[in-house]
Amino acid sequence: MRYLPMWLALLWPLASLAAPLEVFVSVLPQATFVARVGEEHVKVSALTRPGQNHETFEPTPQQVADIARADLFIGIGMPFEQAWLPRLRAANPRMRVLDAREGIDLLPLDHHDHEGDPGHAGPVPTADEAGDPHLWTSPLLAARMSASIRDTLAELDPAHAEDYGRNQAEFAAELAALDQEIRLQLKDLPSRTFLVFHPAWGYFAQAYGLTQVPIEQGGKEPGARTLVTLIEQARRDQIRVVFIQPQSDPRFAEQIARAIGGKVIAIDPLAPDYVANLRAVARQIAAASMPNP
Repeated sequence: MRYLPMWLALLWPLASLAAPLEVFVSVLPQATFVARVGEEHVKVSALTRPGQNHETFEPTPQQVADIARADLFIGIGMPFEQAWLPRLRAANPRMRVLDAREGIDLLPLDHHDHEGDPGHAGPVPTADEAGDPHLWTSPLLAARMSASIRDTLAELDPAHAEDYGRNQAEFAAELAALDQEIRLQLKDLPSRTFLVFHPAWGYFAQAYGLTQVPIEQGGKEPGARTLVTLIEQARRDQIRVVFIQPQSDPRFAEQIARAIGGKVIAIDPLAPDYVANLRAVARQIAAASMPNP
């Protein structure tokens, strides 16, 4: 019996070596949030990969097979989720599903009015209605989503709830600091309007009092009349940069850039290095607002 404590001491570390939770998410920024909160207690995979267009994405047969073994899927309202989530649930009935949009007021996808301009703001849909899924472009909304991730991981794995709480608190503090940094950087811009191809930056614009003007409307490429209107608006607002996602067709953005004597710059809402990417995007938008010398 005198050796029992020794055996317990040897076995105790094994209790902490339980297999990590298998988590799937829709887009890479969500994977960053899960990894930061879960650390070594989770194995997280994003369905969409770098360079893929999340608007037209469909899971591969291998991904469907992998999800059949998952503990948790975290959706965020991507178009493919509506078609595929019932199938994924059928393939794995025990899998927990978390909607990252829960409790968050969604913007319309084509929203291009900035905060503080209620005269032009459209109706804000609820999480049960179609809306803009790009919530992660706001650091404060990212912090709220990380709290939901913390709570869900703790429910699935109560043995590590304390770790999840500590990790999320650290991540939320980093996001709050990032928010203040961006807020200061964008505080006194000469122009608060920026032109984008795909309207992925609505929550970023709302958070920092900016106006996002999308070229694409309702998921459709612009017609000739719309292009003329956008060019006129860009000239009127002295816009010299057209922002585009790396996954998008650059033709229309390049056409507008030529017409206004400007240039096309890629900013990626799907970049996996979330904090560094938002810093870079803020710098690009700030630089684009400056008048030409």
